[in-house]
Amino acid sequence: MNLQFRNLVKVSMKGILKNRMRSFLTSLGIIIGVAAVIVMVGVGQGASQRIQSSIASMGTNLLIVFPGSSQAGGVNRGAGSWNRFTMDDADRIREQCRLISAVSPVVRSGDQIIGGGNNWNTSIYGVTPDYFTIRTWTCEQGELFTDRDVASSRKVAVLGKTTAETLFPGQNPVGERIRIRNTPFIVTGVLKRKGQTAMGPDQDDVVLAPATTVLYRLKGGRYVDMLNASAASMEQMAEAQEELRTVLRAAHRLRAGDDDDFTIRSQAEITEMATSTTKTMTLLLGAIAAVSLLVGGIGIMNIMLVSVTERTREIGIRMSVGARGRDVMMQFLTEAVVLSLTGGLIGILLAFLVSLVMNRFTSMQAVIRPDIVMLAFGFAGAVGIFFGLHPARKAAGLNPIEALRYE
Repeated sequence: MNLQFRNLVKVSMKGILKNRMRSFLTSLGIIIGVAAVIVMVGVGQGASQRIQSSIASMGTNLLIVFPGSSQAGGVNRGAGSWNRFTMDDADRIREQCRLISAVSPVVRSGDQIIGGGNNWNTSIYGVTPDYFTIRTWTCEQGELFTDRDVASSRKVAVLGKTTAETLFPGQNPVGERIRIRNTPFIVTGVLKRKGQTAMGPDQDDVVLAPATTVLYRLKGGRYVDMLNASAASMEQMAEAQEELRTVLRAAHRLRAGDDDDFTIRSQAEITEMATSTTKTMTLLLGAIAAVSLLVGGIGIMNIMLVSVTERTREIGIRMSVGARGRDVMMQFLTEAVVLSLTGGLIGILLAFLVSLVMNRFTSMQAVIRPDIVMLAFGFAGAVGIFFGLHPARKAAGLNPIEALRYE
């Protein structure tokens, strides 16, 4: 059986190599289809990994608490329109939540910053030292501000790498003065670079200062914009989220039937929401690319039908010397499968080459998955069998006498 199979493959390869250009053009659809499936799924996988890495850089076991919504005259004003977060909320969470390892209020502002003879419009966040623990952020130069700085509302600031390089190019800004809304701040440190998020914003284009300083000196308010917290462990995220919810409801004096006046999002939920779109796009791109495999299969069927017509007399001679219809069918079917699998192998090589070029010279990253490579190759073989079966059966069904008379 093995000898017979080897002979079939050998004869098939001879038939394919006899018309090399036609064989190549025939398998071109398979080549492009296999390469497209692998690359498109790889691009989707690369985007998904990039998003997950970006969200992971946001913090450790992160829980973000957003303000709730308000209604006026039956009109819902949307998320964030009802803000009751205060500095006391962060203190209560720190004291009462045993599953929360760190918590920080976040006061957002934005303005033109002057320093080092330059100016720059950037985001200003008022936070506490716990924020650096939550975000796993450390200093590259200088040092972070402390709880004592927060308690005394000191006018000190830590610069993101982008902001530091813009205001103080080629200099060490530690100890230098910057001015925000005519208020002078002393730079105590420069944060290590985190890079852009998958959604686009530069995490390093930021100024961090004590929450009390930003809240009372820059914004002149009493409510903080959100709360960031870190669960004690990934396994306890759900329990920590519920514990956080209980403490905040009690702090805001909400009764049993009242809706929450805040929204809690966990890192797992954020990751799931962000990657669900990329998963859908990956499936869509893979499905579109798979269509070209089917088109390639139709091309193989057409050429094999032409080949049956061209080799009608040869088929008649074979049958007249004892070949059975099954033998003829297996020969043509093997040719179709070999043609398809050869195209699949070339498509795999092309996919690796395209991915290599894409990863090196573009911002897109394609992650080649071995299971997708094997799936695409197997699908190419299945296409060869499916579309090669009709021509093979047609060849096997020829009448030997009529085939010998064919001119």
